[in-house]
Amino acid sequence: MTKSFEEFEVYKKGVQLAKLTFELMNNKPFEREFGFKDQIKRAVLSITNNIAEGSEYNNNKQLIRYLKISKGSCAEVRSMLILSRELGFCNQQEIQKGYDLTIEISQNLSNFIKYLNTKIES
Repeated sequence: MTKSFEEFEVYKKGVQLAKLTFELMNNKPFEREFGFKDQIKRAVLSITNNIAEGSEYNNNKQLIRYLKISKGSCAEVRSMLILSRELGFCNQQEIQKGYDLTIEISQNLSNFIKYLNTKIES
């Protein structure tokens, strides 16, 4: 890997998702939901942190491993956004942008993993 993780589009989208998620957690309905807020914040931070950590190994197999963890964290954030709505903490409109970003990030991570796998095979 010659690129720094900060240059990866998927990393930039992860930062954007983290900002949206942290803003959402500042809304009044989440005020007393300490465990819920902590869990979603940990999950959203895990997306970018695993991309960063995996990229530092300069090894495609290791990076793929961390990208898969990041993908799992992305699904966790999506699930928690759905739960936020279902539990009445917010409405669909409030989570829509973050929800859409989780799908986009997950697809980007899958494509990145596929690309890296072709580099390992050749």
